[in-house]
Parts: sequence; C-alpha cells; structure tokens
Amino acid sequence: MSRIGKNPVTIPAGVTVDVADGIITVKGKLGQLTQEYSDVTITVEGDQVQVERSSDLKDQRAKHGLYRSLINNMIVGVSQGWTKELELVGVGYRASNQGQKLDLALGFSHNIVLEVAPEVKLETVSEKGKNPIVKLTSYDKQLIGQIAAKIRGFRKPEPYKGKGVKFVGEVLRRKAGKSA
Repeated sequence: MSRIGKNPVTIPAGVTVDVADGIITVKGKLGQLTQEYSDVTITVEGDQVQVERSSDLKDQRAKHGLYRSLINNMIVGVSQGWTKELELVGVGYRASNQGQKLDLALGFSHNIVLEVAPEVKLETVSEKGKNPIVKLTSYDKQLIGQIAAKIRGFRKPEPYKGKGVKFVGEVLRRKAGKSA
C-alpha cells in the first residue's frame, strides 16, 4: 500500500472538489484547477478526498500516490497559494519587471526578457547591498515550478564561485578550484 496514497486529503473551508468522468475539479478563493486521472478511484466524503486503487498492478501502484499528491497540491494551491523565490548571485546581475515581463541582466551581452503567464504574480526585490530576488506567486504549483526552472536555466549556479540564479535557501555544492 502506498504510504502517501492511503492518507486522505482534507478539504478546507471555502474549497469545493468535484469528480466526474475521469476529471477532478478543485475550486477555491484563488482560482480553479482541473486534473485528468486514470487507474484509480477518487471519492469525496464530507471534508476528505480518498484515492484508492483496485489492484496491485505496477501502473496502479505508481499512480496511487501520484494522484493523491496532485490533488493535495491543487487544494493547497487554491486555498493558500504557492510561492517560489529565486536569488540572482553575481556582480551586475539585476532583475526588474513591468507587469508580466521579467527583465534579467545575467552577464550576457543582451538582457533576457521573459513573458510570464498571467496566472503567476511576478515581483522583483532589489535592495542595496543584497542580491536581487524574483518572487513568483500562483495557485498552480506545476506552472510556478516550470517558470522557476526556466528562469534558473538561464544561468545555473556554478560550483566554484556560486554565481548564477538559485532558489532562496538552496545549498550549493562548492568545489575548491585550483590549488597553488
């Protein structure tokens, strides 16, 4: 039995969960999310969602915990929301935004301009003496993770000086470099 899949997901007040024809819909104060599912049965009983599988086939065992986690992420997203913070470490690295356009100066000859999806709230923080921070806030965990990974992919942190775009709180593996 899946340790994650067997735990029920509690539905907070203000969130509705509808299950119909292989699609689960979660509505809350921040938005609405839908997810297709297969090979498992999802039941809503009171303020709990239960995910169950009919057999111990490998495919069903794999999807049991997966769909439970996806449903939990959807419920947390529409009730509280998700936030990711990226830190730009390096001399001359800057970030600014106008609406949904993110403008990054990461040491290349031209600035990188990224159009962010309207579901994601974008905010840049630049304080003197500190590294610039890009804050992404949304109700869709999958979308926010994808955008954060794309921004990080423009200049991944390198192991010698630690320069690049990294998540706030991320611990980098540092290398010693050449010994004289």
